[in-house]
Amino acid sequence: MKDPIKFIRKKILDTCSGSVTLDGSNVLFYNRVPSNANYPYVRVYGLSTSQIDDNQSKYNVECITRIEVVTRFLGDVGGDLDANDIMTQIMNLLITKNQSGFDLSADNFNCYSVTNNGVTYLQDDLTDHTYFRAILELSNKVEQIS
Repeated sequence: MKDPIKFIRKKILDTCSGSVTLDGSNVLFYNRVPSNANYPYVRVYGLSTSQIDDNQSKYNVECITRIEVVTRFLGDVGGDLDANDIMTQIMNLLITKNQSGFDLSADNFNCYSVTNNGVTYLQDDLTDHTYFRAILELSNKVEQIS
């Protein structure tokens, strides 16, 4: 059995990078956020891969990927609206009714399901800034085809 989560993460990064904006500027997407990153940004990381739909001839897994929007503001300036707007753009790109999954055929996988497992919104009031986060848990069901 092979783990397809790195291919899903790459597909998310490729699909969203350059396609999500805020106030006319591109929002940057990262797998690993650099220490000098500008806000807002989006972090994409794998959470888990679990075997599902067990049968005698195919390996099927569910991969959970987190997509985390991070914005920050000084004191009581700003709010969670920017995080909401960025997350809406991401969901419009990744979750559509006219496609069942990401095309991973070049990597020998068939992604047959993309599901929003929920978005969690968080606010962290720290001494330097107030941070607003929107975290999407994206489920992909994937069949290994070779």
